Amino acid sequence: MKKRWVLVLMTMGAMVFGLTAGALAEQGVTDTEIHIGQWGPQTGPAAPWGAVARGTGVFFKMINDEGGIHGRKIVYHMFDDGYNPAKTKAGVKELQEGIGMFGWASGVGTATGLSVKNYLMDRKIPWVGPAAGSLHWISPPQKYLFAVYPLYYSEAKILTKYAVKNLGKKRIAIAYQNDDYGKNGLAGAEAELARYGLKLVAKVPVEMRDTDMKAHVMQMRKAKADAVLLWVSPIHAVRIIGTGRAMKFGPQWMSTSTCSDYPLMYKISKGLWGGVITGNFGELPDSRDSLMLRYKKAFDKYAAKGERWGTFFYAGFGFVEPMVEGLRRTGRNLTRENFVKAMETIKGFKGVFGRIDYGPYDPKNLHSRQGQTELFLARCLKGGKAQKLTDWMEPD
Repeated sequence: MKKRWVLVLMTMGAMVFGLTAGALAEQGVTDTEIHIGQWGPQTGPAAPWGAVARGTGVFFKMINDEGGIHGRKIVYHMFDDGYNPAKTKAGVKELQEGIGMFGWASGVGTATGLSVKNYLMDRKIPWVGPAAGSLHWISPPQKYLFAVYPLYYSEAKILTKYAVKNLGKKRIAIAYQNDDYGKNGLAGAEAELARYGLKLVAKVPVEMRDTDMKAHVMQMRKAKADAVLLWVSPIHAVRIIGTGRAMKFGPQWMSTSTCSDYPLMYKISKGLWGGVITGNFGELPDSRDSLMLRYKKAFDKYAAKGERWGTFFYAGFGFVEPMVEGLRRTGRNLTRENFVKAMETIKGFKGVFGRIDYGPYDPKNLHSRQGQTELFLARCLKGGKAQKLTDWMEPD
């Protein structure tokens, strides 16, 4: 009888221990794996941006082959959302509730990100490095969301200031995607011009479904714009410049970092991207920086046949560098709360992007989650080469 009770107690103890261990286990984490998800447009009008998600995949392969993170390998789950918020929402929910992600990395698009932000934050799921410079990521700050991309608003201010102060432009127009992404650029340009007593001579909205750019270009030409900001998708930017050339309209074209992959833009525009000035959030493709050379070696080893090395691709490394740094700082006891605390210790971090800083969560301090605030300007040259015009800088 005594032996029987000992057996029962041992069995109950094992059950309790198992339940306790299960309760303590973090979703998306095992003894050997960390499950990370990401979405990205592999098809559709924003497909050129899809290289970001593929770049992240190569980055994680490199990390895994170097031993992983504290004995765990990253298991990467990426899906094509076609830059469609409805597909983003469905895909994130399917992976999160079906497999269970520890956290989410990058993810292209403002509208797509907004479709899942509340879902992730309500469930206290970390999301690091949204591939969009939206104010929504940091205003108000969210405890589990760590931005990396410089704000589109700030980038527009820097480009506009350069147009006025360095190029002497007075009649500035903007073609902007008619969503949060484009409107952030519009707001930044208007705010900067107001400092000089100027206003945009034309504000031209562009819908993702638009294909004929004649009416758009006509508005800017009629306004006699001498510089035009392009806050649109790469495909629309190329169509606008091509239509401008056909209509003999040749202002100084300027664009956001979302169109800063010069070799790609030069190729798909058949050379018309030459002379365009853009913001840049990371090192140039031909940089001899030691970290860039290391990443290029990983690209050569792991990238799929036919893949192209360029800004959009290695942006997939840069947007998640802080996430990997945070995982390393967390140590072996990987929980979401410990990860957030580790991320908050990141100060002056420098990968292939600009300097990145976080801090303790503060709902009143945007900088506690903004990450990167600096960028530089460059001009596209013949063949898709780049001429750096400024050093790293922040808006006034």
